[in-house]
Amino acid sequence: MSPTTNRTRSRALGARQRLIFGLDVESADEALRMVDLLADEVGMFKVGKQLFLRTGPQMVRLIRERGGEVFLDLKFHDIPQIVAKAAGEAARLGVRMFTVHASGSTEMMRRSVNEVTAVCSRQRIRRPHILAVTVLTSLSGADLKSVGVMDPVENQVVRLARLAKRAGVTGVVASPQETAEIRKACGRSFLIVTPGVRLHRERREDQKRVMAPEEAVRAGADYLVVGRPIRDARDPVAASRQLVAEIERGLEARRPRRAGLLRSV
Repeated sequence: MSPTTNRTRSRALGARQRLIFGLDVESADEALRMVDLLADEVGMFKVGKQLFLRTGPQMVRLIRERGGEVFLDLKFHDIPQIVAKAAGEAARLGVRMFTVHASGSTEMMRRSVNEVTAVCSRQRIRRPHILAVTVLTSLSGADLKSVGVMDPVENQVVRLARLAKRAGVTGVVASPQETAEIRKACGRSFLIVTPGVRLHRERREDQKRVMAPEEAVRAGADYLVVGRPIRDARDPVAASRQLVAEIERGLEARRPRRAGLLRSV
């Protein structure tokens, strides 16, 4: 897919389509209840390890049958052949996006891209976005040092983003605090999906590198992944609409001013 096509899609995306709700729940019934409740309020539903292991691939199919798009967030990380085959299976499921770990190597990412391209071409199905996870938003600089990464978090994130782009993946998952630097390093057509988003004055819990929705979009995020602020809200629909409104304000701040608005007639 060409960079021009990516840019056109990015501009065409409305605020609602950029909101991804994290279905981090404990049962299929609860997940489908949230899907039915929020189908018209969010652009995509994230299925992560907990829900996938509880319900299996059938959950992806059920969400799609209800008209929802799926972001499969299993963060594949293994030898290149294993991850490439898993990537092909994700494509067959019809997900809109799925994740691999950028730290798995350029070869692992590139072989995943090639496998997905081949599967989608053979079966004539839509090609999903492959997203490389950079540094988890739960990790701090001290956490990285404890596992031998001495560079600051931002440097490591940008390094992994560049590797991901070189490998041909569509974009990355990264903290909102690194979004602006990724955008500078990888260009406008590179997708950035941002977790670690919290409403003002909300508890951070296990997230360490967080930002408010409007700020994250201003910084260049294409999609925001939000879980607890919607799931734990008294009114999840109202919470979703508040987030969409914040995303819209962030998008408005990014739009160039029309020339001549202040020019006298």
